[in-house]
Amino acid sequence: MTSAMSQTRPPSDRDHPGVIAPPPLIYFGFLLAGWALDARLLHLQMPFELTLPVKIVAVALIVAGLGLEMWAGGLFKRAGTNVVPWSPSTALVEVGPYRFSRNPMYVGFTLVYFGLALGLESPSAVILLIPCLAVMTWGVILREERYLADRFGQPYLDYKDRVRRWL
Repeated sequence: MTSAMSQTRPPSDRDHPGVIAPPPLIYFGFLLAGWALDARLLHLQMPFELTLPVKIVAVALIVAGLGLEMWAGGLFKRAGTNVVPWSPSTALVEVGPYRFSRNPMYVGFTLVYFGLALGLESPSAVILLIPCLAVMTWGVILREERYLADRFGQPYLDYKDRVRRWL
């Protein structure tokens, strides 16, 4: 179900969750930091070789992540709401991957990140995925959840009770 419910106030330029940074930038920053640590400072190596099966897994994660991001983003566009978290939300999307995760685009970013970390053979990037997800949770997702609860009220709270944050 896609619903276009809005609170009594119409969306405005200041009507957004106030995330700390664009989510793709957060993921890219952590990935780049991990890769740089391995390439320039720590010289860590993966505990396994980048064999053909590992390459296939890495590519599959990247493709699956990009596909999930495009599917979820397309549903936002179809519902007429903004994809970027620094713009007003005008509709709740509860169909497609949003039936299983409140944040399928971020799940997609996580899959892409992990696939790239494997492909780059960067153990530091793999390890930095944990603080990256913490930053995403506290700096982006919790802010979005507060905003959406304020913006859409009980319909969002009901959705939040039905669907998990990640998976």
